Amino acid sequence: MEAPHPTAGWERVGERFYRKTQLYTAVFDKDLDLDNYIVAGAPYGGAIAIYRDESKLQTLRAAKSSKPSIDIYSCSGKLLKSIAWDKGSIKGLGWSEDEKLLVVSYDGTVRCYYDLQGDFTQFSLGREAEDFGVQACRFYDHGMVALLSNNALISVSSYDEPRPKQLATPPEGDVQAWTIVSPSFTLSRSVEVLLSIGKTIYVVDATDCEDRFLDIGPFTEIAVSPNGKFAALYAADGKTHVITSDFQSRLSEYDSKSKIPPKYLEWCGNDAVVIAWDDEVNVVGPESAVAQYFYDGKVHMLADHDGVRLITNDVCDFIQRVPDVTDEVFRFGTESPASILLDAVEQLEIQSPKADDNIQLIRPSLVDAVDSCVAAAGHEFNVHWQKQLLKAASFGKSVLDIYNSDDFVDMCETLRVLNAVRFYEIGLPLSYEQYQRLTPEGLIQRLINRHEYLLALRVAGYLRLPTDRIYVHWASTKVRVGAEDDDAICRLVVEKLAGKPGISFEAIARAAYDEGRGRLATELLNHEPRAGRQVPLLLSMEEDEIALDKAIESGDSDLIFFVLLQLKKKLPLASFFRVINARPAATALVESSAALEGDNTLLKDMYYQDDRRVDGAGVFIRESLHQPDARTAGDKLALAAKLLSDSRDNTFELQALKEAATLLRMQEAFDRDFSDSFTGLSVNETLFKLIRLGYHNKAKKIQSEFKIPEKVVWWIRLRALVAKRDWNEIEEISKTRKSPIGWEPFFNQTLQAGNPRLAAVFIPKCTNLEQGAAITMYEKCGMRVKAAEEAVKARDAEAWMNLLESAGRGTTEGREIERLGAAVFKK
Repeated sequence: MEAPHPTAGWERVGERFYRKTQLYTAVFDKDLDLDNYIVAGAPYGGAIAIYRDESKLQTLRAAKSSKPSIDIYSCSGKLLKSIAWDKGSIKGLGWSEDEKLLVVSYDGTVRCYYDLQGDFTQFSLGREAEDFGVQACRFYDHGMVALLSNNALISVSSYDEPRPKQLATPPEGDVQAWTIVSPSFTLSRSVEVLLSIGKTIYVVDATDCEDRFLDIGPFTEIAVSPNGKFAALYAADGKTHVITSDFQSRLSEYDSKSKIPPKYLEWCGNDAVVIAWDDEVNVVGPESAVAQYFYDGKVHMLADHDGVRLITNDVCDFIQRVPDVTDEVFRFGTESPASILLDAVEQLEIQSPKADDNIQLIRPSLVDAVDSCVAAAGHEFNVHWQKQLLKAASFGKSVLDIYNSDDFVDMCETLRVLNAVRFYEIGLPLSYEQYQRLTPEGLIQRLINRHEYLLALRVAGYLRLPTDRIYVHWASTKVRVGAEDDDAICRLVVEKLAGKPGISFEAIARAAYDEGRGRLATELLNHEPRAGRQVPLLLSMEEDEIALDKAIESGDSDLIFFVLLQLKKKLPLASFFRVINARPAATALVESSAALEGDNTLLKDMYYQDDRRVDGAGVFIRESLHQPDARTAGDKLALAAKLLSDSRDNTFELQALKEAATLLRMQEAFDRDFSDSFTGLSVNETLFKLIRLGYHNKAKKIQSEFKIPEKVVWWIRLRALVAKRDWNEIEEISKTRKSPIGWEPFFNQTLQAGNPRLAAVFIPKCTNLEQGAAITMYEKCGMRVKAAEEAVKARDAEAWMNLLESAGRGTTEGREIERLGAAVFKK
């Protein structure tokens, strides 16, 4: 049977043509009277949800269940899912742009069915919705507005993170009709609501309610164009007014002369308004131009971005404006290059020489003709005409010397995909423009939601798109609904997904866990190569130790810290330590982290649990060093000593702690008795300070108590006396016969402190000096004559001569040096 010419379904509306394409026939069963149902359709040729209209009486059928349900169909009438409804009266039924079904009950409960399989999330519109009740709802691409019985308006801007907000308060009065303007098209970037109250329209947004001062109402239907620029208002007197959405300009008026208000008022693209009564549909364009369609059954209308779908029990039709390129190719009387090229390929098929004449006729415009045929093929639903247009394009580009075939190849691929999903078994009648908006990725997601996995894989492979999410969704569904035992399902999933790139077994395992199949979830997680994906799910499954082991195996310290933090929050401390003590890596991380953060309490508990007494004592010792007073520091040291007291291996540590405690007590007494602070000083520093301050008896007590060696005491005493510049005491010391540390330190310290005279006193007492060292020492003290004496004694002529030169021969000092060496160093 030859396909009808594309113009067969065209109707002129003013200067434009509109076409009605029959998508499917025999859509719904005869015993399903659509007139008794509320019908809502998802955009982009999406699913259709129907629910029995509670306001209409229906014949009781004994064989049919009386329990309410929401039935989801494809456009071809295939039942996708039947959802039992138990939340009372439905006041809102709509779809999001990504095919989530929104169902709003009278009490403000919103269920968001996100996958066409009955799974949902739920939220409430708030207390006011509960108190006053929802009257009606309007939906846009990713949000909704609910009208309450007190005329309050509640907005939700995101279904993923619903935060209901009340819009500005509209005036009192009956709302005859209302609609919304998507935030995408408003200056405020907030949703706007158009309310018909009385004879005028009120525009309500988040902050304001403005009267547009119309006098042509009341209105029974309001619709806003897909681009947000125009509004159509159906008045009670049967007239339809088209105005700009800012209400500044009235564009057209159409009088339907109908006394019966329509069931639907929608836009067909952005150029015409479609008005539907029970069995009559009017397409109204500018200047009251109209095309009429009549149906045997009652019609439901579903608006889309580029047209409207008309649903009856028998058919699913699509009305749209004829695309410009289609009009260019097919309109009767046209002589466009594309139409001549199409005629040329038809002549070629019958082997007519006219084909070549046509080509020569449009040779200068052949590239444009090929492009137009390719574009027109995309807009055709009929496969025959798709092929004819692509044949014409192929014929035209074969004549051209140079032509980029990318668009031609892309269109062939696109049409193959579109024809596959338009098939009645799938029931996604996407137009080319809808497909462009939806994107291939969005189409694949719709196929996944319908469990059309094989077709989704073929489309993804054909369009060279990733397939991992398809496999993951299939596997997740399998573990949820599969009747086989856990081992069989795990084996099947792993075999199917083996070698597939990008597969997340964590997502599949989570689906199994959510279904209550914990063992299967654990088995599946063993096949997840990324520890970062395994660990969070294991934790939520209460598989704490497995999670920690997986984190440690990964070598990722951040992941190990994450697990340890979660375990510490949820486990008693003793259990937490038992878990980590068997794992040295975890223990080391906890220990280093606690030490870095100064969490001494955790360290002490950990060391106590693990019986690490020395480490525990070390924490107390560190704490004692940071105490502001000696008493508290001493208490900390006592606790450290108590930890170590039960072991014979810690004798040295115990003795050191005892001495530290004694020192603290003595320092506390010094702080109390003297007007200076000793706390925090070491034994040597304490002794140094006592000597410097002149408390020699206390210094002797320190020496005795801590058995400080005599040499150490002499060194400290020397430094302290030099520091306080007690030259008399140092001089007294020089009169003693013997020094445990020798006399050179006295010389060096005194000289450095700026007392060369006293330093020189110690030179003769230094008995173990190297040859000539005394000469240098006297010279450092500025005593050249004494140095010369030493040079003469050592018979060091060079040193003597150097001293003479530095003193000067004519000076008194020089003559003395010369006299000393005259007898020994003769010329």
